[in-house]
Amino acid sequence: MQKPLMRIPYTGPLPPPLIVPRSANTLAGAVSALAQFISAPASKSWRPNPITGPLFKSSPVPNSFEPPSISSSAAASSSSFDPNIDPRHNKTVLLTGAGISVASGLADYRGPNGTYTLNKTYRPIYFNEFIHNHEARKRYWARSFLGWPVLSRSRPNNAHWAVKTLGDMGWLSGVITQNVDSFHPLAHPTLPTLELHGYLRSLVCLTCKTHMPRQAFQDDLARLNPAWADFLNEMLASGALLTENPDERRKKGLRTNPDGDVDLPDAPYSTFRYPACPTCLADPSKNVHVDKDGAWVPPSSATANTDTYPLFSEPSRYISDVDPSSSSSTSSSSSSSSSASHSSVSPSSRPAAAAAAAAAAGGPGSGPSSTIHAGILKPAVVMFGESISPETKHSAEDMIDNASRILVVGSSLATYSAWRLVKRATDRGMPVGVLNMGGVRGEEVFFADLISADNSVNTDNHYKMAQTNRGEAGVRCGHSANEALPLLVEQMKDIRR
Repeated sequence: MQKPLMRIPYTGPLPPPLIVPRSANTLAGAVSALAQFISAPASKSWRPNPITGPLFKSSPVPNSFEPPSISSSAAASSSSFDPNIDPRHNKTVLLTGAGISVASGLADYRGPNGTYTLNKTYRPIYFNEFIHNHEARKRYWARSFLGWPVLSRSRPNNAHWAVKTLGDMGWLSGVITQNVDSFHPLAHPTLPTLELHGYLRSLVCLTCKTHMPRQAFQDDLARLNPAWADFLNEMLASGALLTENPDERRKKGLRTNPDGDVDLPDAPYSTFRYPACPTCLADPSKNVHVDKDGAWVPPSSATANTDTYPLFSEPSRYISDVDPSSSSSTSSSSSSSSSASHSSVSPSSRPAAAAAAAAAAGGPGSGPSSTIHAGILKPAVVMFGESISPETKHSAEDMIDNASRILVVGSSLATYSAWRLVKRATDRGMPVGVLNMGGVRGEEVFFADLISADNSVNTDNHYKMAQTNRGEAGVRCGHSANEALPLLVEQMKDIRR
């Protein structure tokens, strides 16, 4: 298959985090600055869109909401802020990334123990690879089969529960998350939450758009691939799947190839099987091809031109999410990659003819094509190189436009789909806060009025707000969300009183 003409964004180290205000260099100072940030009145330079309906269609903010009281200290220094903003607007929208889930036992991507940091050869599967190439899907689902038990057993951590409490207290308008682990809706089902890059808890058929629970799919994978199921049980017992460090995995019996794949000599990816969409399978007109056990197989060359279906019935619904300032595409969801993939292998169960056909052809659609075969299930996530739907894009923009400030938690903003939302907030005059242990892509853009080139408070008269900023005008701190957010909850309780 031709090498994809795109790169994974920002896999190397980002610059060290800026610290704004300077007092935020300690945990106590960071929590104090965050409290000032989310309790301050709205900036006078910001004006919201008029409210004509619910702020979030799936979970509207009640019109009867009364905002929490503002601390006298914050109000005293609020010459640049407007206390007369509609109270439904004077809230913070959160934008979260993989860093918030690290304490739940999941790896992030660019942190000290992140996937890109520990495994330099790792890359996620590309969207076009998945939809057009049978062999690529086998590899994806095999890796996914191994990762699913760890994800499905993980639970929200203290940071997620702190977000719930802040929402219950009335400080938050909603959450936009890049994560696909479902921890946010699990922790706070009543707080409006937009899963920007989808979720791994379901699959979607590329033909009929029917959704299927991921756990049911996992059970089918185990049935179709008993050799992989046995291997998975061994790896779970050894603890090898609880670390992203290749050396630690090898010590516990899990070997990896140089490209990061699992090395299973007795159960190669080429023998892996995965089920077809049951809805399409029940419809003879879809002409889905399966083996005797119900595993999807590519059609023969004789019928290849009669059973392909358009990738999307409405191609114009999907729009590009590529950074216009970059010549290469950037992923909308690194979290949807192979670390959460799964599959199983039964070397003797796949018909030899089908295996030979797949090997010879390189899988259906291995060359350029605008169609895919019927009955293929895909994780309900936005894969690397895939575009976010217009509906999701517009919902995210609405959540930005109807809040008075944005707080980024646990994200380096490496994907353009997330970075552009913070840039949108900046362009609208909204204060920006960032709570992330590592560097953040282009963060100097968000704090230009509060810092100088050497990361000291800007003393230019044009930026007088920077001289007195204690967090209300913007905050940037490099602490763990799992440490800082629970402490923030306690401080916000004091402010409410």
